[in-house]
Amino acid sequence: MAKKRTSPIARRVEEVNDHRRTVFEMVCISTPKEIGLVEDFFKEVNRTARLDDGTFHRLFVSTTEAVNNAVVHGNKSDPGKKACIVCTLNSDSVVVKVTDQGNGFDPSSIPNPLDEQNLLKESGRGIFLIRSMMDRVEIRPSPHGTTVEMMINLKRLR
Repeated sequence: MAKKRTSPIARRVEEVNDHRRTVFEMVCISTPKEIGLVEDFFKEVNRTARLDDGTFHRLFVSTTEAVNNAVVHGNKSDPGKKACIVCTLNSDSVVVKVTDQGNGFDPSSIPNPLDEQNLLKESGRGIFLIRSMMDRVEIRPSPHGTTVEMMINLKRLR
């Protein structure tokens, strides 16, 4: 039986303007198997964050979608390219950035999955799902890759 690959998860604590934050980072090889490492990543994050089940689920599903898009669409499943995940735990928010090494894309070109002609398509729902689950989503494309930044406002949950 092949041993499951684990990607090292870097963790550091930073002090910024008298506020403490914890940053977790992981780099995935761009193969579909690597997408499964997101679960291990967020289990490690949640040891520190202690998020409620709903918030954990929102982060996990959204990040899995973003990593899937980075690996499959951005990096075209090229194992020579990487997808990077950075999760920052602040006192009032959780921010996740997923960056690929693709050619970028125009976010406005994504068809609306709720339009009648798109309802039966098997793809095209990832960004829609991310936007519906997160409090803020920014997509920053460039010729050297795309970064999807997602945020959950923890103050709203208290």
